Amino acid sequence: MDNYFNGKEVHRTLFLDPSLFEREQQQVFAASWCYLGHESLVPETGDFFTGDIAGQPLAMVRQKNGEIVVLHNRCPHKGVKVLAETQGNVGRFIRCPYHAWTFKTDGQLLSIPVKKEYDDCDLSSCAAHKGMQPVAAVENYRGFVFVRLKEQGVGFNEFFGDSLSTLDNMVMRSPQGQLRAIGQPLLHRHRCNWKMVVDNQTDTCHPMVAHESSAGEAIRLWKETGHDGQPPMAVELFSPFMASYEFFSAMGIRTWPNGHGHTGVSNSIHKAYSSIPGYWELMVESYGETQAAAILDDTRHNTVYFPNLMVKGPIQTLRVIRPISASETVVESWIFELVGAPVQLLERTVQYNNLINSPCSMVAHDDVEMYERAMDGLRSQANDWVNVARLFEPGESHEQTQVVSGTSERAMRNFYNTWQQLMQAQDGSTAHG
Repeated sequence: MDNYFNGKEVHRTLFLDPSLFEREQQQVFAASWCYLGHESLVPETGDFFTGDIAGQPLAMVRQKNGEIVVLHNRCPHKGVKVLAETQGNVGRFIRCPYHAWTFKTDGQLLSIPVKKEYDDCDLSSCAAHKGMQPVAAVENYRGFVFVRLKEQGVGFNEFFGDSLSTLDNMVMRSPQGQLRAIGQPLLHRHRCNWKMVVDNQTDTCHPMVAHESSAGEAIRLWKETGHDGQPPMAVELFSPFMASYEFFSAMGIRTWPNGHGHTGVSNSIHKAYSSIPGYWELMVESYGETQAAAILDDTRHNTVYFPNLMVKGPIQTLRVIRPISASETVVESWIFELVGAPVQLLERTVQYNNLINSPCSMVAHDDVEMYERAMDGLRSQANDWVNVARLFEPGESHEQTQVVSGTSERAMRNFYNTWQQLMQAQDGSTAHG
C-alpha cells in the first residue's frame, strides 16, 4: 500500500511489517539529519565515539585542529569494522586490526604493508585507495553532532528550523554556555517498534492513567507519612506524572515542520522543581536578569526531533530511540552536566534518569508494558488502523509552526506526515513539510 497515514489514522502494518522497517533505514534515517553524539564525548585529539545510523556503523573522531570528522567505520580493504569499542583514542593514526592498513584521523589512507605488491593493480583506480570514507553531511550544532547519510537532501537549518531553540535553551542553562555528557547512557531494550516509543513522547493523555500504579503510589505513600514540608527529590520528580488532563491541556504543544514538536509551551512537569542555592545568581552574572529569567522560565517537557531523538532541556537528559528490528528498540538515555552550575543540578538529573528512564525504573515499566500490549493487540485483524485524531482540525497542515492544546495528538500526526512523505519519496530525492 502507498498511504500508511490518512491524516487521522496510521495503518497497523507501520509497526509490524519487517520489510517496511528495512525501507525506513534508507528512506527515513539515511535521508534525515540524525543525532550521533555530543562533542564532549571526544574532548582530546584522536578521541573517537562510535554509533550506528540507518544500520551503518559510524565513528566521529576529534582532529588535531579541534574539528570533528565523522567516518564510515569500515576498512576499505576487507570491510572490517575498524573501531570496535564505543569510545577510545586512536593515537596518531587509525589502524585496521585485520591487515594493518592505516589511515589518518580524517580517514585518508596512510600506509599499506608491502604496498609494492599492489603496484601492478594501480591501487589509485580502486575504491580502497580513498580510505575510510567521510559521511556525506555533518553538522556540529552547539556540541550536538548530527549527520545525514545521503549526499543529496534538505539542509540542516532548513530541516530543523526554529526547533533548534530547544537545544539553545538546554545549552544556555549552563552559566558558561557549555554542556558535558556524563558517563555512559542507560540502555533499555523494548520489544516494540521504535515509532511507538517516539509516539509516546508527546502523548499527554497516558501519564495519569498508565503511571498511577507507580508515580501515583509514590505520592500516596508520601502523603500517608503526614509530612507537610518539602518532599524528597524522588517524590518531587514523580509527582507531575499524576497531573490532570486540564494541566496537560493548558501547558500546550508546539509543532514545527518536518516532524519536530514539543510538549510544554506555557507550563510543564519540570516547572515546579525546588530552587538550587546559588544557581540563579550565577545565571544573572552570565546573562543578566532578563535573559536569565527567560532561559529558566522556558521549561519545555519533551522535544521530539524527527526521526528518533528526544530532548528534555530543563532536566538535561536526552534519549536516542534506536531501531533494532520491526519489533525491537533500544532506548539510550544520556545525561548532561551544566558546566559551571551547582552540582545539585547534576544530582537531580542523575536521579531523574535513574527513576524515570532506567530499566529498573518503576515509571518506565508502565510504558514498556503498554508498548508490548500494543504489539500484541495490533496483530488483530479486527481493525487495520491506529487512531491519532484527538483534537484533529479539518484541513490541518503541517507546513507551519503551530501551538495547540497540550492534549492534542497533532505532534503525532506531524511526525507520521513527515514519515510518509519520506517513505513515498523517490530514491535520491527528499520530501519534507
